[in-house]
Amino acid sequence: MAERPTWSATYADWQEDPEAFWAEAAEELFWERPWDRVCDFDDAPFVRWFPAARTNTCWNALDRHVEAGRGEQLALIHESPVTGHIGAAARRITYAELLALVDRCAGGLRDLGIGRGDRVLIYMPMIPEAVVAMLACARLGAVHSVVFGGFAPKELATRIDDAEPRAIVTATCGIEVQRVIPYLPLLRQAFELADHEPDRVIVKQRTEWSETFDDARAVDWDDMMATPRDPAPCEWVESTHPLYILYTSGTTGVPKGVVRDHGGHQVALTWSMRRVYGVEPGSTYWAASDIGWVVGHSYIVYAPLLHGCTTVLYEGKPVGTPDAKAFWRVIADHGVEVLFTAPTAIRAIKREDSGGHGAEGFDLSSLRTLFLAGERADPDTLEWAEELLGVPVIDHWWQTETGWPIV
Repeated sequence: MAERPTWSATYADWQEDPEAFWAEAAEELFWERPWDRVCDFDDAPFVRWFPAARTNTCWNALDRHVEAGRGEQLALIHESPVTGHIGAAARRITYAELLALVDRCAGGLRDLGIGRGDRVLIYMPMIPEAVVAMLACARLGAVHSVVFGGFAPKELATRIDDAEPRAIVTATCGIEVQRVIPYLPLLRQAFELADHEPDRVIVKQRTEWSETFDDARAVDWDDMMATPRDPAPCEWVESTHPLYILYTSGTTGVPKGVVRDHGGHQVALTWSMRRVYGVEPGSTYWAASDIGWVVGHSYIVYAPLLHGCTTVLYEGKPVGTPDAKAFWRVIADHGVEVLFTAPTAIRAIKREDSGGHGAEGFDLSSLRTLFLAGERADPDTLEWAEELLGVPVIDHWWQTETGWPIV
């Protein structure tokens, strides 16, 4: 592993010449057209990163690695204890395979009329199809908005009315501990509450719950993916072109849609993987979150793939699927080097197994660091995890509005 600069050296480099610092970070990625300035402060506080440059996040997350000869490296491992697909039975997708799926999905969306600047709302469980849909939107220059699967109809309707999506991508169900949650009834209720109506509703049928969305707008995901069609080349977009809209919880009133761009977003996340999380391309990285939250957006999907890592997509819970050993098994089965989760997850494991006996018998030697974020990590939980795992446990802070760690 290449030696990483210290924090003080990194900070000194930035302090000496901030524009040169971020220009060097941006050079790790591909730009179809280079920038003329690193950061435009003319409309401060609405600064613009890498104006005049053109790029595409999907290209940098997938095509770039395949073109570099790394297509056979694993891009994504789908661990699903709620469906029994675990360990050797987990679904494994290489960079080349993921690119092919995303290209097919992007072509399907394109042929349904989705293009640059259109919004697509994604209301799905933690399955690879959700990641494919996100990257396919990025490929087309469409703007995706992921809503946590199973969110209540009222909250879903609020987001539909605000984003005004041309299409909604969903699945027939999500799976929680000992129960299945049908999504289509929730979606129908949201449509009754919302003023905006999307043109298309694309539905992934799951074997755990089969249901037809009886609507002229409905498109079957599997049919769309199976239809032969022309490839969908990346749409080169301005660095400042929107990549996604992610809504805050709405605790201060109406949920706020935070818009993230292609250029600055991909530079920040790529830089953070090595400098903050200490991982190299080819490493296995696991953010045990949900793609409906900013952690899932940033560190299940975009950052690991931009950096050329293998990312774990986990459809399960820290306890109950089936027990408090679940996290340790995933680490051992897949050689996870860095785990990022919420203190709540570690507290749940500690509550079920305060002695940490569930970790016994698992080879956790691959794990180098545990990162915690989402709410305060109380000292008891942090120290318990440090003693159990024997690795640094780092509490850090950020939020939807920042998009990546800041403290």
